[in-house]
Order: sequence, then C-alpha cells, then structure tokens
Amino acid sequence: MHRFLVLISALVAGIGLLIIPGPALAAPSSCGVDWGSLDRSNPSHSTAPITNVRSGRHQCFDRLVIDVAGPVTGYRAGYVGSVTMDASGAPVPLRGDAFLSVTVHAPAYDDAGNGTYHPDDRAELARVGGYQTLRQVAWAGSFEGQTTFGVGVRARLPFRVYTLDGPGAGSRVVLDVAHFW
Repeated sequence: MHRFLVLISALVAGIGLLIIPGPALAAPSSCGVDWGSLDRSNPSHSTAPITNVRSGRHQCFDRLVIDVAGPVTGYRAGYVGSVTMDASGAPVPLRGDAFLSVTVHAPAYDDAGNGTYHPDDRAELARVGGYQTLRQVAWAGSFEGQTTFGVGVRARLPFRVYTLDGPGAGSRVVLDVAHFW
C-alpha cells in the first residue's frame, strides 16, 4: 500500500510539472540586458547618405548596423503592427512574430538624387538565417531625407538603438535586439 501511494504521488507531481507553466525565459545573468521594448528616437537629421547595412550575432543579442557616409545622430525605432513603405504606405512583408520599423534620419541618395545604397535584394538586406532573434531585414524606402528599414524578429523582445562614430569620417546607427527578456 505504501508503494502504491508513493507511485501515485510521483505520478501526480509529474503531471503537475507538465500542466503548470514555468517562468518566462529570462536573459542569462551574464547578459545584463535591461533594455525595453518601447519606441526610441533622436530627432536630429543628417544630409550624409546611407551606404551599407550589415548584421551580426552576439552572445546576448542580434545586431543590425546601418553605415552612413558622415555624421548621423537621428533615428526612430519601434515595434509596429506592420512596416510600410515610405511615401506609398504599401506593406513590407516580413518574417517573424514581431516587427520593428527603423528609420534613420539620413537619405539613401546624394545631393543629385543618385542612390548611395544599392542592395542586391531589397527583401533581404542582411543575411540573418540562423540568428536567434532577427528573422529578416527589408528595405522600406528613402524619402524626404530619411530611410526606413523593416526588421522581422522572433518576438517582441527588448532592444536598444544608438549611434557610433567611424569608421573614418562616417558613422553608424546600431540596433541591438536581445535574445531573451
């Protein structure tokens, strides 16, 4: 009888572990991610044009870098229901369960209207296959001195945006999206 009660208790405990949800995934303590998921912006503008878009994987986050051929300080980034093309408002199809609209307050063309950034595939600006958080980076247009990118991510996760000087006379707008909350 005692063995039967022990067996029943173990069975009930095992079923309880399957039914009761565990805690939400959190970032490993070594990551120190204390960012949020609210919009970020800096209203400054630049006439220096965008020249490249690239990405990278890190231990605690995935990164998108937008290169500018001069100083840049302005940007706007935030989660949206869908990313739309500059000027036309047409939806930009993106993979992922959440979408970031990232606008750099700099054009992707020079003073004569010639393009300064020429992606091979506007739907795949950076190769992010195998990344933990990023799912897709797509072109959403450059209009009236600002350039917009759509970023598909795994979920609505914390992010940060900032600018860096260099290389040389250029600068960068950096978007980091955390792997966990």
